[in-house]
Amino acid sequence: MEYIINSVMNVVVPPASMVMMAFAWPTLSVLRAAEWAVRTFFLEDMENKVVLITGASSAVGEQIAYEYARRKANLVLVARREHRLFGIRENARILGARQVLVIAADVVKEDDCRRFVSDTISYFGELNHLVNTASLGHSFYFEDALDTSIFPHLMDINFWGNVYPTYAALPYLRQSRGRVVVNASIESWLPMPRMGLYAAAKAAVINFYDTLRYEVKDDVGITLATHGWIGGDMSRGKFMLEEGSEMQWREEREGSFTSGHVVEFARMMVAGACRGDSYVKYPTWYDIFLLYRVFVPDVLGWTFRLLLSSPGPRRHALLPDTNSGGSRPLLEGPLVRKPASTSPRKAERES
Repeated sequence: MEYIINSVMNVVVPPASMVMMAFAWPTLSVLRAAEWAVRTFFLEDMENKVVLITGASSAVGEQIAYEYARRKANLVLVARREHRLFGIRENARILGARQVLVIAADVVKEDDCRRFVSDTISYFGELNHLVNTASLGHSFYFEDALDTSIFPHLMDINFWGNVYPTYAALPYLRQSRGRVVVNASIESWLPMPRMGLYAAAKAAVINFYDTLRYEVKDDVGITLATHGWIGGDMSRGKFMLEEGSEMQWREEREGSFTSGHVVEFARMMVAGACRGDSYVKYPTWYDIFLLYRVFVPDVLGWTFRLLLSSPGPRRHALLPDTNSGGSRPLLEGPLVRKPASTSPRKAERES
């Protein structure tokens, strides 16, 4: 009996749903536009509110800090690259930020996350927005990875690096009826070669927060920001894995990394969060690929095979391993260094 019901539903539900969507789409579009207009008129005033930004030393994190600074918010900047945060702090103050604290921490360590959230509450007494921007991309074919010990690091930074700060901050965000803002990516549903592990982690992030949205209901807002290729730290630094699973970074500064795309994405992300949007997409035309993936996945597959096929042999992205004389796969992403123990009050005094 169950087999018969499912067989009938397989035939009836897809076309019936498309017909319903065709009739409902114009009305839903008008309602969404009206809702957007109302929310734009009643933007959240961020003056003197507290915003905690993880991954603040990255290109996206830095620009998000500046956008909140223009709205006169109090900022807590968290990253493992503490030395870069000092310059960002001064720029944020110039742009209008009230108070800016710098905390060195590692978002993949739960104790560090509890510490920087606790320090934020101790200093300011509240937390209004948690912005998770820590992210690590890569550019290698899965079968070309010679050392699988890099795989957990990608998942740690891209998934647990969002989950742990959110878990630590959630009770305080409930008290302030605050918001979690997440830097995600279209790779979560749009397959891109050489980014398989990154895409899997981002898909986990989006599903986690979409589920959390229903659990916290209206007590805490959640804004998921997805973007296409916007540059940033993917062209800034590279790391390789050496003995003991330690990440060693080599920074390559070649021109400006603060592209207009990164600035625009950060502006849209903060504006969407203040407007109370559930989703922010940049650019929006990428959405059409989602329809192709759902309804005609074969067409999307053929298109990507045609556009992304590269004639000739693949080249391995490798860096020499000076310890063993061999090579390890090269990953592209933001510069990382070991966290230092710095309290927010001490960082403030050093300024």
